[in-house]
Amino acid sequence: MRTDEDYMRMALDEARKAFAQNEVPIGAVLVREDRILAKAHNRPISAGDASAHAEMIAIREACRISGNYRLTGARLYVTLEPCLMCAGAILQARLARVVFGARDPKAGAVFSLYRVLQDSRLNHRAEVTEGILREECGEILSRFFKEKRVEAGSISA
Repeated sequence: MRTDEDYMRMALDEARKAFAQNEVPIGAVLVREDRILAKAHNRPISAGDASAHAEMIAIREACRISGNYRLTGARLYVTLEPCLMCAGAILQARLARVVFGARDPKAGAVFSLYRVLQDSRLNHRAEVTEGILREECGEILSRFFKEKRVEAGSISA
């Protein structure tokens, strides 16, 4: 049986794909009963779709494959704390657990800005584990944005 770290490494592989495609490097893996339902990486720029976050793509694909919009018992591994849109989709899909690497202080809807997945006013909650491979998950994002700033000429290499 694979560990949280194993699945997060897979999510990091997806994030590297996004990086190579000049997308913000976030990756996701959706699992149920130790079976991978979907893997995805960020694609809003290439897809021309603001909702093409790694989590959203993985949820859509898993729903399509399973033939059900509810993914009860599934776990989502994602390199960055989900945003408000993705947290909403996680709840609608009825995911059991979300595991993420790095917090997102500017848009995180799990702990940083909001606690959507644990809000008792909503009809579903998801278990959350944070910090799995935190350094690696944060490093790829830092490197990406540093390269963007260098390209833009706002900092020197």
